Amino acid sequence: MTRIHVNGTVLGVESFGDREAPLVLLAGGTTMLSWPDALCEHLAAGGRHVVRYDLRDSGESEGGDPQAPGYTLRTLAADAAALADALGGGPAHLAGIGVGGMVAQVAALDRPEAFSALTLVGTRPVAPGPADPDLPEHDPATMGRLFSRPKPDWADRAAVAGFAAAGAEILGDDPAAARTTAARIWDRTPGTEPPVQLANQIGLVFSALDCAPRWRERLPALALPTLVVHGRRNRFFPLGNAEALAREIPGARLLVLDAATALPATAAAEVAEAMLAL
Repeated sequence: MTRIHVNGTVLGVESFGDREAPLVLLAGGTTMLSWPDALCEHLAAGGRHVVRYDLRDSGESEGGDPQAPGYTLRTLAADAAALADALGGGPAHLAGIGVGGMVAQVAALDRPEAFSALTLVGTRPVAPGPADPDLPEHDPATMGRLFSRPKPDWADRAAVAGFAAAGAEILGDDPAAARTTAARIWDRTPGTEPPVQLANQIGLVFSALDCAPRWRERLPALALPTLVVHGRRNRFFPLGNAEALAREIPGARLLVLDAATALPATAAAEVAEAMLAL
């Protein structure tokens, strides 16, 4: 673990593999722990320098007020490009998961020369909020159950981990894995205030983020080799969102996993193989 000054901020990063190897940059969604350790290790074993990082207002990265962020989606995209430049070694394979996938799309569109390939996991081609009419929305029954639960005591590590495990069960993810990851995120969160915990555990900082202008209409201009990875049982961003991405980005490959919302460690080898083939 280390911290790197780029684009007027400080980002927490963790590296795997040979620093002289081609770079794979993993944008958190919102924290770097959205990316399983096993995937990072498989990519490193495949001859890549893997760097996963926390977005602003999460983990080891610099934060402010997550309820009123003083930056935009474009700022986060510029962070990705600046980090790729700072790490050196030529253009990077950029990957984003969840909201990090939105960051990755905009970064690749705004700074295509900084990147050699693009992987988008469990995301969609529009910003948080109402989807386009042709895109499937969040499953309403699942969202009702997920967001109607009482919040835990954010100062209680075990309660936060249990809250995450129960949420994973609702989403169809692995509760045990979610419990472990939430505890690790709690350990790295700089405070127990509810807005800070919500930014780290659930990524709610994005609900306050300016994500304009739209970028979906620009996707056909992407000329990077692209992999779109999505869980068949994803109830948060149903599969049609990934199908739209793969359809609108020229030459994109769609890899559908037998999974829900989270990227399971059990799929790490399959996803790494597909990423290494780009």
